[in-house]
Amino acid sequence: MSNEYFYKEFPKTCAPDDFWGQVRRTVNGRPVDDHQIRMIVDAVSSGLELVQSEILLDLCCGNGALTTQIIARCRAGVGVDFSEVLIKVARSNFSKPDHEEYVLEDVNRFVAQYPDPGRFHKAMCYGSFQYLPEAEAQSVLGTLRDRFRSLRRVFIGNLPDLDRIGRFFRDAPMPEGIEIDPGSPVGIWRSQEQFARLARTCGWSVEFRQMPADYYAAHYRYDAVLTPGNHSA
Repeated sequence: MSNEYFYKEFPKTCAPDDFWGQVRRTVNGRPVDDHQIRMIVDAVSSGLELVQSEILLDLCCGNGALTTQIIARCRAGVGVDFSEVLIKVARSNFSKPDHEEYVLEDVNRFVAQYPDPGRFHKAMCYGSFQYLPEAEAQSVLGTLRDRFRSLRRVFIGNLPDLDRIGRFFRDAPMPEGIEIDPGSPVGIWRSQEQFARLARTCGWSVEFRQMPADYYAAHYRYDAVLTPGNHSA
């Protein structure tokens, strides 16, 4: 099944209030607990160095269940996603006039066309960047750097680490080419060196972070915090 199915059709099979199930933030099919969510919210807030006066942009926001907890630490925010069903959930449960907005749009088109890119101070993309094909991933990061000139930090979270792919598959056979397939269940696996090269090409400096050991995916994922740098050839 494609990731388009999982984010556009699969959520329809979940209960209306099964927010973590709708976006597959699960372990063995069961939604992660509140402790895991608090770790994510704290990691993103710390990595972005959020302050109450700022406006946040969340790319690939899903149903807004995570977004709303982070926007609560800001002055306002906008979440963007291509899934009509997930944006409908976000708007029904989390939208707040003049504070929290959810936009149905492809993230590449959004960053290329949004009329007021200078309003955002921080941005994030949690658990979804690896599902962007390589050219789209580079386009998003490059456009953020070129158009969203007020961004001071960007948090790219929950990235699968190619150097630790064996910890995920363990004794299971690894399908050929799965590590470069954005349509696979985990998306594209990149080493920190590969991600740093991508970020630098798009004009960002990068700092890598690890979640606490009791985070459910700490053994094979990492986070990246981007700050404005120089484009490299």
